[in-house]
Amino acid sequence: MSSTSPSLHSPATSAIRWSRRTWGLLITLCVVLFLDGLDVSMIGVALPSIGAELDLTTSSLQWLISGYVLGYGGLLLVGGRTADLLGRRRVFLVALAVFAAASLLGGLVSSGPLLIATRFIKGLAAAFTAPTGLSIITTNFAEGPARNKALSIYTVFGAGGYSSGLLFGGLMTGVGWRWTFLLPVPIALLALAAAWVLVPRDEAVEEGGHDLLGALTSGAAMLLLVYTVVSAPEAGWASARTVLSFVGVAALFAAFLTIERRIAHPLVRLGILRKATLVRASLAIVAVGGSYFSWQFIVTLFLQDGLGWSPLELALALLPIGLMVTLSAVFSDKLVDRFGTGPIIAVTMAVMAVGYVLFTIGLDSTPSYLGMLLPTLILIGIGWVGFPAINIQATSGIDDDEQGLAAGVLQTSMQVGAAIVLAVTTAIIASNAGAATSPAAVLDGFRPGLVFATAVSAAGALVAIGGLVLDRRAAGRSAGDEPATEVETELAGAA
Repeated sequence: MSSTSPSLHSPATSAIRWSRRTWGLLITLCVVLFLDGLDVSMIGVALPSIGAELDLTTSSLQWLISGYVLGYGGLLLVGGRTADLLGRRRVFLVALAVFAAASLLGGLVSSGPLLIATRFIKGLAAAFTAPTGLSIITTNFAEGPARNKALSIYTVFGAGGYSSGLLFGGLMTGVGWRWTFLLPVPIALLALAAAWVLVPRDEAVEEGGHDLLGALTSGAAMLLLVYTVVSAPEAGWASARTVLSFVGVAALFAAFLTIERRIAHPLVRLGILRKATLVRASLAIVAVGGSYFSWQFIVTLFLQDGLGWSPLELALALLPIGLMVTLSAVFSDKLVDRFGTGPIIAVTMAVMAVGYVLFTIGLDSTPSYLGMLLPTLILIGIGWVGFPAINIQATSGIDDDEQGLAAGVLQTSMQVGAAIVLAVTTAIIASNAGAATSPAAVLDGFRPGLVFATAVSAAGALVAIGGLVLDRRAAGRSAGDEPATEVETELAGAA
């Protein structure tokens, strides 16, 4: 299937001169992705106010975050493939309408379980809008400079949603916590109206839409995996419930793989997982997302609970990262066009890891903003500049009828990978922080978590650098007509 619009693949597009309609389509998709990212991070600032009004325990409050991640990470893979099979426009519009309705309900209910349920539903909706939006871009903008520019702008909006969520959360919580749920409603409705007009019509694939067992087993496996990971710190990683849940996850994945190998038209063509660029991009996005969410979680707790900063003070302190992400939209595509995705990913991830190292070493109970916090924030922000390159690398060379699947694989990697890294970080903190009350004692409890987040970032940087080395070796062998080894051929992908 291809939903390619001829007007978007015209020579004008190749010269990066787009019509108003093309810009309107891109901005609409960007706004929806921004809402997805915003919703993940904005709620964190409002948790104390929600708990006080609805009398929720700490574990219940955690599920306001985990419930969203459960729905989002659990069905991203199914969401991306559903768009390929049933039509991207149809899936995108329905999912966005559900997102808006769940946002409205979340701002109106006064019951903890109902509030958690609306968060889960919003996560489910985002699991369909996020990969579908990405596949709409990759099938409507020609591969090369035009697609690089579109993806750079698109992914910058997504990263901007994550990084600016604290600021919006601080502002909305000052008015009332319900506004953190109601703010996305009018924006989502405006985006829905624009998408109805601007998103090109497409046709569903005639084959491959009957893999019900594959959809059920993959969806159940991902949901159970995310649930197990986010609940393990409270239940205990070695508890019978956690161990049995992981056994169930393994069994469901085994059943899914068996089904996909034998069915005539699988939900997921397993061969796509051998695409080196997709695998490397997925590993990179796990390292970037997992390390940053863990770092942000620790910083939020330490600066607010340990040092007494207000939500707005915290949001303004972290604002430089959001500004850097936003400004990178101007030049990130040009960097990719000039240097390729591989070098950009390797350099930015290495700089991000250095930022975490300096932060972990330099943080004390009386941190200097200009002397320590701001320099590390700038280095971490540089790491996010490479985020568009990761998305470009993941979808390059993928056929139109599998763009949604590739997007689902990439975004599932980020959500599930980040959830796993954050869960491990939370467990490390819980085992070290104890009942510490003084800032110095709280910091001592948090520091092992910072070390772990830093290690995840460094590991991702090493993988990116290793992939770049393999690319160079493969290019050298090709230039000298010397055959590459089977392993190098398998691992190396075009930068």
